[in-house]
Amino acid sequence: MKKIARITIPVLLLGFALGVAIPAAAQQAGVLSARKVGAAPAVDGVIEAAWNALPALSFKAVGGRNFANGSTEATIKAMYTSDALYLLLQYKDPTDSQRRSPWQKQGDGAWKKLADPADKGGDNNLYYEDKFAFIWDISSPSFARQGCAVACHVGEGKPYGNKYVPEEGARLDLWHWKGVRTGAVGQVDDQYVDSTRYEKEKAPEAGRKSDPKTGGGYADNVSEDKKGPRFALPGDKPAPPFWILDREKQPLDSTKYKPGDEVPGILVSPFTGDRGEISARETYQNGLRTMEIARKLVTGSEFDVQFSDLKKEYPFGVALFDNAQVRHAFSTGALRLKFE
Repeated sequence: MKKIARITIPVLLLGFALGVAIPAAAQQAGVLSARKVGAAPAVDGVIEAAWNALPALSFKAVGGRNFANGSTEATIKAMYTSDALYLLLQYKDPTDSQRRSPWQKQGDGAWKKLADPADKGGDNNLYYEDKFAFIWDISSPSFARQGCAVACHVGEGKPYGNKYVPEEGARLDLWHWKGVRTGAVGQVDDQYVDSTRYEKEKAPEAGRKSDPKTGGGYADNVSEDKKGPRFALPGDKPAPPFWILDREKQPLDSTKYKPGDEVPGILVSPFTGDRGEISARETYQNGLRTMEIARKLVTGSEFDVQFSDLKKEYPFGVALFDNAQVRHAFSTGALRLKFE
């Protein structure tokens, strides 16, 4: 597919045999070393020379839907300035998935929202988007020892389980990039995980929660009668892209579309406030996704990991999604970020 570059308004790196050379020095197993630099990189998904001199943490993410044999190889590099952390993430992804549940015009003039026929509720693996997540320890001793597996609980009222930390009152920081919903505006969704257990009515998402926001975000593009899209891309242009920027939306004129045309199923705008503190831009080419991510070392938010002590190591885990709503590949054990 063509190269995609997403533009920011403000959850991995090998030299894969894909025609892309990525020098990577050897690094202690499971440890990502961040090197201090005098100037911040441009967060644009394009590798600058400064990245080439840095060591890379390489690992395999396993257990994911749609990846070849359920797994993919990934690497991460890290650098930091006096006030911010920068990550360079690359991983093999066979498809650049952006066709997230669009509306499609039918032969009789009606609209149909495309859906995975095998999805029995929250398990879309056909019309979805690529995603990744970094999950960082804030205050969970078990996560620090074992990694993100301690936060995933199978069953408990849902086919694919719930996410929460086992220690009462503990938290994890979840950086969740969603290719269409947040990638389109150059952000990673800043979320967190606490110890809340699943309750169907009171806590359907269990311990997974979103940081506070003051504005922005994403919403379904649906008419009041739920039978079609409400808004269109500028000029009633059919998709792609498969998102509509909220500032560019216009009322949909159904007469402008022919059978088979598609309209994005989602409206997007950048988060403001705590939830919008992580920037990211990516490129995708020849089955390789390249992502640059930036966040302040210290945000002051109680829902974020604070990189305030540069002598500490910070445990984290990684999840990678290939056009999958929930069935992600994941790193095993606890990886660790260390500041040089």
